[in-house]
Amino acid sequence: MAEVSYPSPGYNSRQVTDIEHELLASRFSDDGVYGEPHHAPVVTAGTGLSVNVRADVAASVRGHGWYSGGDTVAIPVSGNISSQARIDWVVLRLDRADWTVRAAIVGGTPGAGAPALTQDPGATGVWEIPLAQVRVLGGASSVTVTRAEQYVGARCRPCTSTTRNPLPRIGEQCFETDTGIMRLWTGEAWKAVFDDSGTIVVNSPLSAWDITADSVLEKRNGSVHLRLGAFVRASSSEPTGPVRMPVLIPAAYRHPTRGQYAIGYVTGVRICRLEVYAANTSRAGQVWMVQYPAISKGDYVMPGSGISWVVD
Repeated sequence: MAEVSYPSPGYNSRQVTDIEHELLASRFSDDGVYGEPHHAPVVTAGTGLSVNVRADVAASVRGHGWYSGGDTVAIPVSGNISSQARIDWVVLRLDRADWTVRAAIVGGTPGAGAPALTQDPGATGVWEIPLAQVRVLGGASSVTVTRAEQYVGARCRPCTSTTRNPLPRIGEQCFETDTGIMRLWTGEAWKAVFDDSGTIVVNSPLSAWDITADSVLEKRNGSVHLRLGAFVRASSSEPTGPVRMPVLIPAAYRHPTRGQYAIGYVTGVRICRLEVYAANTSRAGQVWMVQYPAISKGDYVMPGSGISWVVD
């Protein structure tokens, strides 16, 4: 069979079959309810052995729209004569026999947990997505509903760091092509979920110190990981107060409000304490040795393992 495309004037007079529509539209919108988890539940317990599907709910299943209607819809749930509890699913089901989407019950087996949902590929069968779970105790005359709506997701939008969507929806993602950062909108702020700065050398030479091993940092997924290098005292004068080290953290990688601390070792198996200053201080991004034993020319300062902090 030759390749085709649709809809087009040259293919079937622009008419599209149901399966062609599903193939075309199933990825236009993710399967799910149009809404967000803080909205009212789609399914609640009804009177007796029934559940209610609330009014004015819209959804999409494999590109087929569904609307619950202007009134609450009651769906009966079968009784449970077993002594063990039964878990049923409330689903939205696309039935390819007539290409309709309807709310339906998928009955479980007492004592066996929730049943599997069906998602048949191809041109026949059904495709189900979850709305809620229903627990029916043995001999019960009512049900308990646990919400489990699957919501339509927002796509990942390419943008730059200055052109993010000004009206994002919860869960919306974007990828900044100028920074390489992937962000997610929480409802209150854009949060980095992926970024990778690569290795950045943060040496800042000072005449009082020789650098024998580089200080380096990497930023991954909103967190900075710093490995301080190794240093030798080059000055003949011995410091008597806090002393600056030959390291400077670039502005984009500084903690905004809190200093970070590291332990180090001085020649002679002695201990020192270093501070990485926060962005809101007069020493922003600088590293100082704030507590230490007597240090002479030629003494080594070797910080311990790396430290990390959150910046995004």
